[in-house]
Amino acid sequence: MTCLSAYGTQTGDLYGIPPSSKQVSMTAIAVHRIANGKIVEHWGEADNLGLMQQLGVVPPPEQTGAHPSKSKRRETVPIHQVT
Repeated sequence: MTCLSAYGTQTGDLYGIPPSSKQVSMTAIAVHRIANGKIVEHWGEADNLGLMQQLGVVPPPEQTGAHPSKSKRRETVPIHQVT
């Protein structure tokens, strides 16, 4: 497994997004399966949502104020009862 960090400035077209000159950074994880000393499979996951938010293409999540766990009213609802 490899953890990656990348950073740079968007100076060219990226996924159809015109150059913005914004500085961005992102992380990714790569997993490889090795057999007989060679990479035979590769899986990867990158934070593309975070990248798009930094470029202003996707808005960041709304700030709603208090954290839900800080709310004054709480209800307890049983999920499953064992009898």
